Amino acid sequence: MAAEPGTYTQTQERSPMYAKTLLPKRVREWVLNVTLTGLTILLLVAFLIPMAYGVTTALKTNNQFSEPGAPWWPARARTFEYEGEEYEVYLVPIDGEIKHMALYKKGRKTSLLIDIEHPEQGPIEWEGNWRQLERDWEFAPQWQNFKRAWDTIDFPLLLRNTLMYAGITTFGAVMSAAVVAYGFARFRIPGKQILFMLMLSTVILPGAVTLIPTYYVFLKIGWVGTWLPLIVPAFFSWGTNVFLLRQFFLTIPRDLDEAAMIDGANPLRIFLSILLPMSKPALTAVALFHFFWAWNDFFGPLIYLAGHPEKFPITVGLTQFNNLYSQSTNLIQAASLISAVIPLLVFFFAQRIFMQGVVITGVEK
Repeated sequence: MAAEPGTYTQTQERSPMYAKTLLPKRVREWVLNVTLTGLTILLLVAFLIPMAYGVTTALKTNNQFSEPGAPWWPARARTFEYEGEEYEVYLVPIDGEIKHMALYKKGRKTSLLIDIEHPEQGPIEWEGNWRQLERDWEFAPQWQNFKRAWDTIDFPLLLRNTLMYAGITTFGAVMSAAVVAYGFARFRIPGKQILFMLMLSTVILPGAVTLIPTYYVFLKIGWVGTWLPLIVPAFFSWGTNVFLLRQFFLTIPRDLDEAAMIDGANPLRIFLSILLPMSKPALTAVALFHFFWAWNDFFGPLIYLAGHPEKFPITVGLTQFNNLYSQSTNLIQAASLISAVIPLLVFFFAQRIFMQGVVITGVEK
């Protein structure tokens, strides 16, 4: 019996969308995991390539950069001592295989070679143009480059200045931002939203706009040439830090504040005993963001500390070293890696709390 028009029968073909849902759940999860793992590996490789380049460059000899045919990894041209003299070693095709031979005597059409595995056989005549042979390279990392860079630059002074600058400004930035964010998140202030928008507008204000007026003010009050223009502004909070902490404070239930007020706690006590302890992930994230920014800050110390090399942080010191030793690429990379050790250690020990602060928007309080 024919089906009435507009009715659905079991013999009808299922739609492609319905057929896709027949894919087993385990297979879908496996495909998703493989895709995410592949993307993660690609991103990791993209981020690690510059670091790998810096490490390999720091371990090379200075001559390897100009040597034709030099490999990308730290190496040096292999030599072989024969009868008290050093001879260059080449890769020579002989009897269908590549042998490591020392070039004993050069010739236009024929040359004398020495088999480094059997030097007792003496010189062997080889027909061919020796200029077409490839040099034999051996792995030889130059670890002394780090010591040379350390001895060339006054690293203890630069690290002390940078740690002082980053440490003091990080403390000031975190505490001032926490206080301002607490006011925006908990207090009823007339025109609070307008004030908050004005504060956020400072984030999009280009630094070049305020550079000259700010420098002029600091020059007039006699702060140029000291650490004060770099340290004091950090104690007046930054819009980005205030925004991050305010958003985190808003996720903390007000019931905790009310319970503390019933027990007789004042707003300052609530801030110190409840909000700050519960905001460790956000505070750590803000502290790390500012610490890394201060560690890499170059322009501020350059203009405010010009003419006072004893106060330079590591960024300005590395720039001067780069200008003086522009031909020593290996030493420049070695010095850069040394300067990155402390930030890596700080992030390594704080990564657990830092990652909690990054995903604070997905955490339920």
